[in-house]
Amino acid sequence: MKKPKKIPLISNLTYLQKVLLLVLCGAVVGAGAYFCYLLRVHTYMGDDSKACINCHIMTPYYSTWMHSSHGRDATCNDCHVPHQNVAKKYLFKGTDGMKHVFAFVTRSERQVPEAQQASSQVIMDNCIRCHTELNTELVKTGKVDYMLTQAGEGKACWDCHRTVPHGGKNSLASTPNAVVPLPDSPVPEWLQQIMNKK
Repeated sequence: MKKPKKIPLISNLTYLQKVLLLVLCGAVVGAGAYFCYLLRVHTYMGDDSKACINCHIMTPYYSTWMHSSHGRDATCNDCHVPHQNVAKKYLFKGTDGMKHVFAFVTRSERQVPEAQQASSQVIMDNCIRCHTELNTELVKTGKVDYMLTQAGEGKACWDCHRTVPHGGKNSLASTPNAVVPLPDSPVPEWLQQIMNKK
């Protein structure tokens, strides 16, 4: 019976070095887990629209959506992520989420966020997905996708329905008295007290 091969890098370390390496790995994993907790990463795994207001800049969007006709029947993810399959949905959510994190960490977010081309494509695909019967049988606008609108062969849904579902103008000041269920701060009380003393 052959002895299992040892990994040369680890087998050459002393006992103390192995313990220190294990502690260092534990600290990195623990810090990463705490960072994910502070970012509320777990809330983004589902379809609850309250996850979107983890970032304060999204409160007017949440508020105007909540009071619109879409607030009764659709979540944020129904419009803003692809629905072809689960892998595409979570890949898009993760990629888009990291763009948002980067913008917020670098303080480069806009006062009024606008959908980029990939998001616009997804949003319009979802408009068509939910309203296919309306577009093809009742008003006969057909099934124009976002790329056709970019080529000048039709209009995007929001060209005519600008105020659906977010009520048109969105800024931090557009819904000043809206009651929005903002999440509690993930920062522990003892740390908040220290920060408030400064």
